[in-house]
Amino acid sequence: MKIITLFACLYSLIALNTMAQETQNFLPKKQKLYIREDITLHFTSPEPIQYVDISSKNLVGDLPLENVFRIKLQENSEVDGNTSQQDLGVVTIVGQKFIAQYDLYYPSNNRKLPTLLEIGPADMHPLDIGTTPLTQNELREFSLSAYKRNANLKGIYNSQYGITGTVNNIYTLDDYIFLDITFTNETNLKFDIDQVRFKVEDKKIAKATNIQAIEMEPLFTLFEKESFKRKYRNIYVLKKFSFPNNKVLSIELTESQLSGRTLLLAIDYIDLLKADTL
Repeated sequence: MKIITLFACLYSLIALNTMAQETQNFLPKKQKLYIREDITLHFTSPEPIQYVDISSKNLVGDLPLENVFRIKLQENSEVDGNTSQQDLGVVTIVGQKFIAQYDLYYPSNNRKLPTLLEIGPADMHPLDIGTTPLTQNELREFSLSAYKRNANLKGIYNSQYGITGTVNNIYTLDDYIFLDITFTNETNLKFDIDQVRFKVEDKKIAKATNIQAIEMEPLFTLFEKESFKRKYRNIYVLKKFSFPNNKVLSIELTESQLSGRTLLLAIDYIDLLKADTL
């Protein structure tokens, strides 16, 4: 019995060691980087950076742009330039779908050091937390794909003050709704866009007030445009949602003037159910 127990323990230890080695092999090896007082190291990410951790009080960093992280040595940092290379700790960068880690060192010589690093696939460990949301880059790619398709008019349109709004296409992809909308200006007066708002509201008040309205903020807009003279087409991405038959998805285009023009489009839930897939 003791021999069987001993073999069982040995088997468990071997299995645990194998699992540890497999996990270690799965994780990407941390890249070794160098930094000193006279440089700022920039990391560029293929998607927006969500979180950064710096495990050293000798370093300081910030996010000047959503996909750019920069880091440098603190003033009066506890670094001795006369000694061999010093370990400055680990920098962790988390995107929407990945985590990357880098070992930072203070160099032992005055060699030329890079100041720009692109976070590539070799540095990324994928994040798999439930249903992974699409990144901004992926939303842009699918929006461009929708934009390149021919208009399949849904019969949803409205005209007011010489402005006509038309829903060209409605697409769905996973948990997203893509709305392809064109606004046409039939007047000689340029239309200065204030905003395009999306609201779920009662059918009976959709053309009158904002009462009982739930605003839906787009997750992504393909083009950012301030005005248009004749025609303006765009793709808007919303999180997938549902609403009862007595309500509509209202799209409101407003002009940025004191007495600016306003246009409303209303999409019934049945139109969303008939959406095409990307």
